[in-house]
Amino acid sequence: MLRDPEDSIRTGVIPNRRYHRYMAMDDAGCVSAAIASGASPAVALFRSLADETRLRIVARLAAGEARVVDLTGELGLAQSTVSKHLACLRGCGLVDYRAEGRQSFYALTCPELMDLLRAAEGVLAATGVAAALCPASGTDPRAAVA
Repeated sequence: MLRDPEDSIRTGVIPNRRYHRYMAMDDAGCVSAAIASGASPAVALFRSLADETRLRIVARLAAGEARVVDLTGELGLAQSTVSKHLACLRGCGLVDYRAEGRQSFYALTCPELMDLLRAAEGVLAATGVAAALCPASGTDPRAAVA
């Protein structure tokens, strides 16, 4: 097993982690993993939403259900990346799917999640930080909040 971080750089082998391209694919952000490690459910929930890819998936699913292939095309992500993040969101209970033939259609299970994201945008705006966490907000992420 590699112990020195420099060994990871030289060999390209990262122990105990799964990677797709340059994206870390560990379970650190998943609610089930966080709770298992002793985090409170609230900490685990916010940790699961602390990933930009998962927020993008949630924002897309707020517009309606989608298949993995739809998400990969629309978000420009690899299938394995989308599947991993959907599994995390399913583990959180925020996303579920329905099977239709050989296809799975994913959807948000908690519409209240979008209220939470809109509230987070309000907090960020109040602190002078522009944000666009929720697609329904109409906030331009490049615009400065006055």
